[in-house]
Amino acid sequence: MNIHDPAAELRANVAQPFEQARAMPISVYTSESFQALEQDHVFAKSWLCAGRADALKVPGDYLTMEIAGEPVLVLRDRDGGLRAMSNVCRHRMSVLLEGRGNTRVITCPYHAWTYGLDGALRGAPAMDMNKSFCKEANGLPAIRCTDWNGWIMVTLNPDLPEPQDQLAEVDDLVGYLDMSRYVETFREDHLWDTNWKILAENFMESYHLPMCHGATIGGAVDLRRMTCPEGKAGFNYHHILKDDSIALSIAHKDNMTLQGEDRYRTWLMAIYPSLLITLTPGYFWYLCLSPAGPGQVRIVYGGGLHPDFAADPEAETHFATLKGLLDHVNDEDRGCTERVWRGMQGRLANPGPLSHLERPNYEFARWIASRMPEAL
Repeated sequence: MNIHDPAAELRANVAQPFEQARAMPISVYTSESFQALEQDHVFAKSWLCAGRADALKVPGDYLTMEIAGEPVLVLRDRDGGLRAMSNVCRHRMSVLLEGRGNTRVITCPYHAWTYGLDGALRGAPAMDMNKSFCKEANGLPAIRCTDWNGWIMVTLNPDLPEPQDQLAEVDDLVGYLDMSRYVETFREDHLWDTNWKILAENFMESYHLPMCHGATIGGAVDLRRMTCPEGKAGFNYHHILKDDSIALSIAHKDNMTLQGEDRYRTWLMAIYPSLLITLTPGYFWYLCLSPAGPGQVRIVYGGGLHPDFAADPEAETHFATLKGLLDHVNDEDRGCTERVWRGMQGRLANPGPLSHLERPNYEFARWIASRMPEAL
């Protein structure tokens, strides 16, 4: 093995059986060259989440994102459909739109080339003297986009199976809750000083809850009663049962469909590579991750309500309390994951053995390793 090759180090790491597994090599987090491989072979070739479909409610609503350095525009078109397309002008390659908003047309801020919500070029001032110019040949390139259970999924990969097929086993687990019906009530953008995989791994395991979240939710966790089942090809998961101390954690009192433990079950799912979902009978929250260098991660942090609670007269009060708790928990996670990143910079840092409660981390490492090209 070439010790200077992070991908080779990772392959050697995950060649060990889970019972002997250790945390991923430090180089996998800190190496610029490994992150370049991730961008090319993980993010550019996977389905990535842009958030919830109900965030784009009416024609002209849009949001922007980057996939492996590619500026992408996602919008609701005039017919009410979801579209994704290049967010780069076909003239002198300016980025077209920033952030989120609503627009009737897409106008380049550099030379005012104008595109419709279908991506077709509608106007190009002062181009009539260029004999080679063809308006029809200069529309914005389309990018694959679909609504999967209420999530906006986007990919640059033309050959990837649809999420409905690739993630069919998610429906086998949580289809009874019907994620597509949940209503988003907040969405925020954050930038943390840690590697994206550190944050993903933090979400995947609940081993850290008693200590990292000792001031919030950690006291209700009994590690001896916790299990982590073997994950699936495209995601890992675990679940916990909650009591009624948080009203929104359990099924609404008027919900007669859910029975038994399903009324109290909370699911935690990590959809590879970077969509992290907590789903309860009353609410959901999620993180969408995108690397911004080895030591920074861009985060879309959002959440909302099951329709039973969205229609409840007390929903706003309940959710305000819940949002305060979620923000506190998120702040605790930020502290823990940023400390891990700082610790990795130490000369004496060395990845240690994994607990049986960190099986999802091992499976995540194996999934990433499987995407890496073999050394030439």
